[in-house]
Amino acid sequence: MRYLLTLIVGLCTLIQAAGEELRSVYMLRLDDEIGSSTWRYTREALDEARREGADMLLVHLNTYGGSVVHADSIRTALMRFQGPVVAYVDNNAASAGALIALACDSVYMRSGSSMGAATVVNGTDGAAMPDKYQSYMRAMMRATAERHGKTADEDSVMKWRRDPVIAEAMVDPRVEVAGLIDSTRVLTFTAEEAVKWGYADGKADSVEDVLSALGYRSGGYSIIEYQPTWMDHLIGFLTNPAVQAFLIMVIVGGIYMEMHSPGVGFPSAAAIIAACLYFLPIYITGIASSWIILLFVAGFILVVLEMFVVPGFGITGISGIVCVSLALVFGLIENYTFSITYASVSSLWLSLGIFFAGLILAVAAIWYLTSSRGPKWVRRHTDLMTELRSSDGFIGVDMQPVRYVGHEGVAVTDMRPAGKVDIRGERLDAVAVTGFIHAGTRVRVTKYENAQIYVKEACRSGS
Repeated sequence: MRYLLTLIVGLCTLIQAAGEELRSVYMLRLDDEIGSSTWRYTREALDEARREGADMLLVHLNTYGGSVVHADSIRTALMRFQGPVVAYVDNNAASAGALIALACDSVYMRSGSSMGAATVVNGTDGAAMPDKYQSYMRAMMRATAERHGKTADEDSVMKWRRDPVIAEAMVDPRVEVAGLIDSTRVLTFTAEEAVKWGYADGKADSVEDVLSALGYRSGGYSIIEYQPTWMDHLIGFLTNPAVQAFLIMVIVGGIYMEMHSPGVGFPSAAAIIAACLYFLPIYITGIASSWIILLFVAGFILVVLEMFVVPGFGITGISGIVCVSLALVFGLIENYTFSITYASVSSLWLSLGIFFAGLILAVAAIWYLTSSRGPKWVRRHTDLMTELRSSDGFIGVDMQPVRYVGHEGVAVTDMRPAGKVDIRGERLDAVAVTGFIHAGTRVRVTKYENAQIYVKEACRSGS
């Protein structure tokens, strides 16, 4: 009888399991520094999760932070995802990572992990940035916490699910939370503290433990993990702000050097290749619209016309430079509608920062390459640095006789109108400005022109 009951229970369990639909979990790992690559991975993963019809998005976090601008973009994308988003902090969610975790609907942390320390710092020496940047980060953290809304406690008192003041304390050491942290430190949660203060929904030592805590039955779900391709890595590298600044340097420097080099050569080729590497990744990913590419091409054509067709430097060249500059800046602005109207202030500041960084690098590179310290092969191919050699057909003119202008001398021969004069004991060829001058007449040098001395009779010049 006992075996029969066991068999019946087992059959019922199998029938129930067969009737249950297998649930799909899509997992995105953010284990690197937050930047252009992780932002691209997030976009690709969210698109794939939608196509797969995933029941839940699981963000596996282990990062010390990175770019605030890209973290803001990831935060916004996660909050707009249609479906539950769960963060699993596997060791670290610091700085920008804390902002991303806070944007998720639920947070689970591994024992021994930490989350917080979201102060905006300088990327070079780690020093805290001015309060203008901290104010923006505080507002972003507070707004993200407020998005989770309020819940009623045991006494039916409405309280924040994620206290916004605590979110600010992760950014600003001046923010004090009674019983948690004083006004001398930036807040960083341990797993235990995060659960206690409502910033984590529980602890879990594995992804399976997270899913079990969320009610996902073992064997009743499948995990699809996003795997970046080599193209994703390449595009992520090319859209790195440092690489983009370098490409802008090559574009600007190449155009400038081409304007001072005869014919079309290496500078223009370098500028074209850099432009392709600059615009192609952001066009493929949808960051840059077609009109931005056309704006750059139009500006480049105007610059070429100024170089080879239109004489002088005027409205054509200025218009071309303006079009190229605007295309380079607008191409860096990331948004969801691909319209500059909806661009965020942070994206605009990042774009301007990258553009001017590239511009400064271009000026420095041009100064070095065209200076006496630069490579000789560069100076040989720029007309500003070209050496005019007599062997190449260039004839030099001796300008030393110009020092005799204003001095008086004596005509050694009759000048009809050319002849010889003696000036300060030196015999020189000269030409009479007017009439003939007889030998022995005192003369005055009036000018030195076309490699020739010109003289007048001294008495006629009023001496």
